[in-house]
Amino acid sequence: MRRELESLVTQMHSSGVRYDEAVREFKKQFLREVLVSNRGNQCKAADELGIHRNTLSRTMAELGLSLAEVRAGLKRPPRSERPVFGVVRQGYRQG
Repeated sequence: MRRELESLVTQMHSSGVRYDEAVREFKKQFLREVLVSNRGNQCKAADELGIHRNTLSRTMAELGLSLAEVRAGLKRPPRSERPVFGVVRQGYRQG
């Protein structure tokens, strides 16, 4: 992981990315990842990050990170787009 980070920093530096832009993008991606892993639950995400929920909400607003955007990626696809894994028996009743 350390090598990957060093490589990323080198790429960002050579591309002319400013420090404030790099920090902003890192924060945004990090918060998005934690929110996704907690299925959009801000309380759990804030607890995992070791910050207050209000601080998380304020930081998200400052970064332009929308909770709706995070949750949109978590929704199940419509039934028509879900893969079918078995045969559905209709009219079958037990007992």
